[in-house]
Amino acid sequence: MAHYLGIDIGGTNIVCGAVDEAGRLIGMRKLATEADRGSADVVSRIAAAAEQLRRETLGEGRWTAVGIGVPGFVDHERGVVELAVNLGWRGFPLAEELAGRIGAPVYINNDVRMYVYGEAMAGAGKDVSHVYGITLGTGMAGALVQEGELFYGGGGIAGEIGHIPVPGISFRCNCGLTGCLETVASANGLVRQARQAMEQGRQTVLADWFPGEEAGRLTAADVTRAWDAGDALAHEIMDRTGRALALGLTAAITLYSPQMLVIGGGAARAGERLLAPMREELQRRLLPAYWNQLGIRTAALLEEAGVVGSAIYAKRSAERS
Repeated sequence: MAHYLGIDIGGTNIVCGAVDEAGRLIGMRKLATEADRGSADVVSRIAAAAEQLRRETLGEGRWTAVGIGVPGFVDHERGVVELAVNLGWRGFPLAEELAGRIGAPVYINNDVRMYVYGEAMAGAGKDVSHVYGITLGTGMAGALVQEGELFYGGGGIAGEIGHIPVPGISFRCNCGLTGCLETVASANGLVRQARQAMEQGRQTVLADWFPGEEAGRLTAADVTRAWDAGDALAHEIMDRTGRALALGLTAAITLYSPQMLVIGGGAARAGERLLAPMREELQRRLLPAYWNQLGIRTAALLEEAGVVGSAIYAKRSAERS
C-alpha cells in the first residue's frame, strides 16, 4: 500500500504527518523550526523526523512521495523556495535537498495552498467541486481548488486576497501598501484594531485586563473573550472586521464562483462572532446567482489541513510524473 508524507513548515514549528492512500492521517510528529540554525540544519532535522515517523507508522515500508507546504513564494515546478522571509530562504532547492535524504520524490508548494487543498480534498470542501478557502492567521491568504486542481495564475502568485485594498482601512501593511484587507481581517488585525482603540482612550474591558504596557500581551483570543463578556468595543471590532472581510470575498467569489467557501486559521476560531456579520454583508453584496450556490464552512481539519493537503498533493503529483 502506498503511503505519503505531508510536511507543514511554519515559522515556529514543523509538522510531519503520515497519510495513507485514502487521505487518512495515521501518524504525526512535530519539531521546532529553528530557522536561524540554517537551511541545512532544518533539512537534516526534517529528514530525521521523517525517518522516525516512517518506523513508527510503516515499519519496513517506504514513503511513496513527500509533499511540503512552505510559507512564502514557491516555484512548485522546480521545487525551489524562491523567497521565505520568516525562514531566511531565498532560491533554496528544498525538493532536491530533501529528496536525497528521504529517498522519495518531494513536491513543494505554498503553505496556504496546501492548507486549502487539504480542506478541499479531505475536509470541509471534500464534497464539492469548486472550493475557495482562506486562512486568517498572522496575515490572510487564499487559494482556489477546481475539480481537484489548484489555480496558480500568472507567475504562480494568485490568491493573495489579503492584499486587496479595502476602503476605510488606513493601516499600513507589512507589504508596504496601505489599506490591505489583512491589516484588519486576521488575528493580528483584530489585535491591531483593539490596541489602536485603547490608545485612543476607548472604554473597554480590554483596557482593564491589559492596562498600560501590558496591552502588548493582548491576543485575538482576548478580543473574542471580551466579545463574550458583552464588551461594546469587541462587538464593534468583530462586526467591522466581518464586513471588511466580506468586501474582499465579494470580489473573489464573483471572479471565481466557488460552491464552497472554507474559512480557517486562528482568527476563524471567533466563529459566528466574526462570520455572522461577514455572511450578512456577503448576502447583501452578492448577486443571488453567486449567493444561492455558496456554502460557507469553517475548516474541518484545522491544524492538520496543511499536512493532509501536502500529502495528497504529493500523491497527485507523483501519479502524473
